[in-house]
Amino acid sequence: MTTALSHPRNDRMLTVEQLTAIIAEGDVDTVVLAFTDMQGRLQGKLIQAQFFLDSVLAHGTEGCNYLLAVDTEMNTVDGYDITSWEKGYGDMVFEMDLDTIRRLPYRAGSVMIQCDLKTTDGAPVAVSPRAMLRAQVDKAAALGWKAVAGTELEFMIYTTTYEDAWNGSYRNLTPANLYNVDYSILGSSRVEPLLRTIRNMMWDAGMTVESAKGECNFGQHEIAFKYDEVLVTADNHSVYKTGSKDIAQQAGQSITFMAKPNQREGNSCHVHMSLRSLTDDVVFWDSASGTRTALYDHFIAGVLKTMSEFTLFYAPNINSYKRFVAGSFAPTAVAWGQDNRTCAVRLVGHGASARMENRLPGGDVNPYLALTAMLAGGLYGIEHELELEPETTGNAYTSGAPRVPSTLHEARDAFASSAIAVQVFGADVVKHYVHYADTEIAAFDAAVTDWELRRGFERL
Repeated sequence: MTTALSHPRNDRMLTVEQLTAIIAEGDVDTVVLAFTDMQGRLQGKLIQAQFFLDSVLAHGTEGCNYLLAVDTEMNTVDGYDITSWEKGYGDMVFEMDLDTIRRLPYRAGSVMIQCDLKTTDGAPVAVSPRAMLRAQVDKAAALGWKAVAGTELEFMIYTTTYEDAWNGSYRNLTPANLYNVDYSILGSSRVEPLLRTIRNMMWDAGMTVESAKGECNFGQHEIAFKYDEVLVTADNHSVYKTGSKDIAQQAGQSITFMAKPNQREGNSCHVHMSLRSLTDDVVFWDSASGTRTALYDHFIAGVLKTMSEFTLFYAPNINSYKRFVAGSFAPTAVAWGQDNRTCAVRLVGHGASARMENRLPGGDVNPYLALTAMLAGGLYGIEHELELEPETTGNAYTSGAPRVPSTLHEARDAFASSAIAVQVFGADVVKHYVHYADTEIAAFDAAVTDWELRRGFERL
């Protein structure tokens, strides 16, 4: 187990002593131990609270290592080095991060602790998303920096329950808003009971909620949270994504974070990031000249240099690529611009707020992998003092700038052939996630889609 800090992330997070006390008082009866898998989902165990104190807190718990070797349907997949039928599908250790103890106000009597994954002999599981982000955080720290980030996650709300949506093959869902409600106070008010519950419960779960706003697609909204150190942001993102689905289900509604659930605007996950010194000093801005620092430019150049090769971590699913449509506010060009939403990288703010926004990821992204890719790319740019290409002004969709990969297959090939990916992530990580992409591509290629049936059943 990691050692708990004497002061938690904020006063809404819990220490071990506080958790022990509320279990003794009967306020908590369930401790959820969870980690984030390859697909960005929380997986783990629900443990009876007193048993947790008596046995698990001191000794930990385990789970099957197939949890990092399955597809979205939870089918075991051959070909992963981490585990197999031949290796017997053994255990991995859930190592609790005791800085992450939080209440789950939408689950009665429950708290959650997020975990790192280790092998049974104590080595970190290198392909686990949280371990990958930790590795980049440690690298940045060794160079004298820490990364802070915020993720802006869009979703669509339907008044249809998850069960009815499933039983109806996800057809004829009723969106919570029937027209474009981008920034509309009236549109937000129509779904405010649900949005308000999510905001307040996420605050009680230890997150700093900023705001909510309507978006373009029918029933589409966004709740924004304050930036934090990258690991904290990824942890919060994972809890929020699962928790909001829980809350929607309890209200008889459903939420989707799919990148492109229909033909209108998709769900984005814009990622804002900057570096600070280890003592929280600004390093991306020169206050004397009022301009970006060379460090900042190198960082941006590194993210752009690696963007196509690392797109697999920004757009991890077949559906992710349906979002990349010209004129849709989803980027298609590997380009940067000052406050230019047509570019993949948008620079915003000045002084202490100077930061870059990566507009490539969609709502389906695994936050640990996206932040890992972005930080690794930026650090690569700094280490190699990459020169920042000229700014793209005007419409990046028609600028002639290089395009981001347009399919998962294309992104898979770029990642598989990337010498930089092997250098910054390790060959084992590259092999693991290439196999993940191969699995998704093979499953999709074998599927008979509704599109094929509609076009071919009668007419061909």
